[in-house]
Amino acid sequence: MRREQEFIDDLYARVDALRGDTEASVTDALAQGNTPMQARLERDILVAERSGLLAALNAVDGSLCFGRIDLASGVSHRIGRIGLRTDDAERTPILIDWRADVARPFYLATGHTPMGLRRRRHITTDGRTVTALHDEILDLGDQERTGHEDPTGDAVLLAALDAARTGRMHDIVQTIQAEQDEIIRAPHRGVLVVEGGPGTGKTAVALHRAAYLLYEHRELLAKRAVLIVGPNPAFLGYIGEVLPSLGETGVLLATVGELFPGVRATAADTREAAAVKGRAGMADVLAEVVRDWQSLPDPVIAIEHEREILMLDDDLVKVARERTRAAGLPHNVAREHFEGHILNTLTELYAERVGTDPYDGSSLLDPSDITQIRDELAENPEVWAAVDQLWPVLTPQRLVADFLADPVGYLPDEDVAAIRRPLTREWTVADVPLLDEAAELLGEDDRVARARADRERETQVAYAQGVLDVSYASRTYEFDDKEDEDSEVLSAHDIIDAERFAERQEEDDHRSAAERAAADRTWAFGHIIVDEAQELSPMAWRLLMRRSPTRSMTLVGDPAQTAEAAGVGSWAGILSPYVQDRWEHTRLGVNYRTPAEIMDLAAAVVRDRDPGFEPPSSVRSTGVRPWVRATDDLPGAVAKAVGELTPAEGRLAVIAPRHLHRKLAARLDGVTAGAEPDLTRSVVLLDPRQSKGLEFDSVLVVEPGLYGTSDLYVALTRATQRLGVLHTGTLPRSLA
Repeated sequence: MRREQEFIDDLYARVDALRGDTEASVTDALAQGNTPMQARLERDILVAERSGLLAALNAVDGSLCFGRIDLASGVSHRIGRIGLRTDDAERTPILIDWRADVARPFYLATGHTPMGLRRRRHITTDGRTVTALHDEILDLGDQERTGHEDPTGDAVLLAALDAARTGRMHDIVQTIQAEQDEIIRAPHRGVLVVEGGPGTGKTAVALHRAAYLLYEHRELLAKRAVLIVGPNPAFLGYIGEVLPSLGETGVLLATVGELFPGVRATAADTREAAAVKGRAGMADVLAEVVRDWQSLPDPVIAIEHEREILMLDDDLVKVARERTRAAGLPHNVAREHFEGHILNTLTELYAERVGTDPYDGSSLLDPSDITQIRDELAENPEVWAAVDQLWPVLTPQRLVADFLADPVGYLPDEDVAAIRRPLTREWTVADVPLLDEAAELLGEDDRVARARADRERETQVAYAQGVLDVSYASRTYEFDDKEDEDSEVLSAHDIIDAERFAERQEEDDHRSAAERAAADRTWAFGHIIVDEAQELSPMAWRLLMRRSPTRSMTLVGDPAQTAEAAGVGSWAGILSPYVQDRWEHTRLGVNYRTPAEIMDLAAAVVRDRDPGFEPPSSVRSTGVRPWVRATDDLPGAVAKAVGELTPAEGRLAVIAPRHLHRKLAARLDGVTAGAEPDLTRSVVLLDPRQSKGLEFDSVLVVEPGLYGTSDLYVALTRATQRLGVLHTGTLPRSLA
């Protein structure tokens, strides 16, 4: 152990020195203030690179090295969360990144297939102190023994599974299993579906896959970013430290409700409303809504121009509308064409009125007169009032809000009753895909923005030209008395024009790719990972597919856990509209979280609905069976059970229907109903949907008879150690 501790001490001495040098270089660069353009660009690049390195070093501090592989050739490699080399000319590897090919035998080698290894060592640390070593002998002919041999090779895995939970997911980089490694390192092109029951490590595998892809395809994905979509904010908080612990900080984590810039979903839908809004047919409904905003006069619109009254009737506007629609452009973008058609129509009406010879009916106007009339009409406010009435500029928010306030005529009566609501500025998660669909249908009329940009550009070019003129005048004065050959010295005026100079002076956008992606609805991600993918609605999938034009995605989920009424629930149903059958499917079959005693109970719940259901096989048994109790005093019984189940270290979750939360929270110290749960507290109160993807040392499930099968299955499989069930009403048959 002394040898490993010496290595760790030396490693952290190097890291501390590197951290100090990095902080100093960033501080010095930022202190430069106003600098020439090229120096400023070099400074900003240095700051970005060193800040990323600093973030990675800080994130993995205290847990850098976790393994060593000894090759039969006599060479040894230390394996860690990031890679480090010496800072001399040789750049000798000190620590091998777990994602590198040379590290792969650490995860895949067996006694039957040693992959050139003699020994595999797991190094357990507490901060910077080595606390345990576990050696696996892979070359059975090797007679050397260290006293740290692990006969089964499972000690590190079981220790991690039995460790107290903290309310935050830990990485599994030290205990990745062979079936998980295959998925993590799968090629990143195309759609990969990772299916697995509760506790099989689906989420951990997906996060480590994100880290691996960022390592393997750094140049591509650093530009395009990786998006990880989770089921709820509590889940994103739970997994938020995994990627930083692996040295990756440039990934965007979001729920579907956070994927429309400027909108945050804070309201809640009923189950029925979410189901209606999530149907694929809503895309056609919204397209119809947009078309209905492209209206006709009722019956005419009268426009006064130069004491003449011009009448826009149904037939004239209908022609303009159909010609505009024929262009196939989004509504707001197409408005420019509609404006042109209306102006042409009004110009013809006015020209006919004032420019026709009363004797022979011939035109008295030449083309320049017609142009002047059109220009004058374009200055008439009544013309633009008519255009606004017939083809208004719309925002996605206005379109969707107005539709939800009055959906009559677009949907059956029962669906209208489910989704209708007063005009409001609050949005639900199910509204966000509707807003995204509306944005696609509407497009954005960017003429004002383009005009503003052009004016700013002209100002910048004029300023740049002034700078160049001053530079040229200064050079002319300086070399006025020189010989001819000296006049060959080039100035800025000779090698760059004002427009190019202005371009080089523009401020660069130094936000990370993830930050820019979060603010840009049209961003195309390099890779998308979706957790609990079976729960997303068809409309949500339309939103996500727009953000992945290359269809590079990893989908993680379990159809048996589908609980949302709008959820697709089958992989073919999700993917067929977009990639047909061009996707790969893999399944994780080992349950690392849930002890066999708890898994047996949970599986019985699903078998009551599906007799052929086969759960994932649990890797361990604790000998502690779950219990089920009836009570007449639910809040009191919950408070008492929480006292029994709360571990000395770790976390307990009380999972109960939402309408009971306030009553239960009143009896639980430090627990607040209605707030976003703080998973780092020793006791948290959740509803079944909030518990998806999470795990706790102990779980208390309240009133299981009020859950659907999928919700109950999820709730029962959150515990790593102990499970209790309390009820006042009738139990599901599988629990009775």
